[in-house]
Amino acid sequence: MDDGGLDVVIVSFRSRELLRICLEALRAHPPSGPMKVVVVDNASGDGTVEMVEEQFTEVDLVASRENLGFAAATNLGAARGSSPYLLALNPDTAVTAGALDKVRAVLEDHPEVAVVGPRLLRPDLTLDHAARRSFPTPTSALGHFTGIGRRAESGRLAAYRAPEVESGPVDAVNGAFMLMRRDAFEAAGGFDEGYWMYMEDLDLSYRLRQRGLLSWYEPSATVMHVKGGTVGGPRPARLNWHFHRGMGRFYRRHYAPQRSTAMNLLVYAGIALKLAASLAQSFARRSLARRRHRRPAMAASEGGSPTTSGGG
Repeated sequence: MDDGGLDVVIVSFRSRELLRICLEALRAHPPSGPMKVVVVDNASGDGTVEMVEEQFTEVDLVASRENLGFAAATNLGAARGSSPYLLALNPDTAVTAGALDKVRAVLEDHPEVAVVGPRLLRPDLTLDHAARRSFPTPTSALGHFTGIGRRAESGRLAAYRAPEVESGPVDAVNGAFMLMRRDAFEAAGGFDEGYWMYMEDLDLSYRLRQRGLLSWYEPSATVMHVKGGTVGGPRPARLNWHFHRGMGRFYRRHYAPQRSTAMNLLVYAGIALKLAASLAQSFARRSLARRRHRRPAMAASEGGSPTTSGGG
């Protein structure tokens, strides 16, 4: 294995404690060669910048005055390095021992591969189904979002999560951890900044595939992933909007020109209906969470608590 350097870019937004764990894991489990870590903070205003400045002086910190979104912030961070390998890493991840060397070895051994992703494990040690993916089709998207495909072991409804791939080439890996060849990343123009957040990882893998370059799933490398940890609960309306807007953009750019007008209208209508359902579900969940949060406070104010009442 050569000593080709690694640039790690982490985009943070109001994820201070998760970012702390992420940076501590990188410090504890570095690659065998040189590593530069860049944190681009998207105007968190929650003490993230101060925490990084005080506790991780080795990190190249960019404190943005506005929320640039994931794609633009990652491109900004990538431009601050020059190493041959580039890792886009989410702050809700934690690398484990040897993981960085194992994924880098894939790029060193397979010149046709441009992107590598590891096995992503949730806190309960179950596999994050999005660690390996196929490019979406209307059928696989239907299976994925209705939940039918997540329960199926194979078939077109299950195709989105590429269940048949144990290791090796896949259409795409998860944007929570994307190790890439810098030259391939730059030749493709980096992440498409037309995606503010969500789907930019799938889009990049698709464009790289058009250039004849592969993505690879490497399960021998393990990375912990608090899926959705940076969102902190049900996806808020703004992120719901950008998620579904990203779906529409991906379809419009890569699939719509080869499909009939009727099919395109059907897909766009399906995305709009899913957005409406997701917004309603998110609103209901957040309303329920607020009610549950208020109940203990109301009970305490009405009846007092054993430690604050009944004393003279």
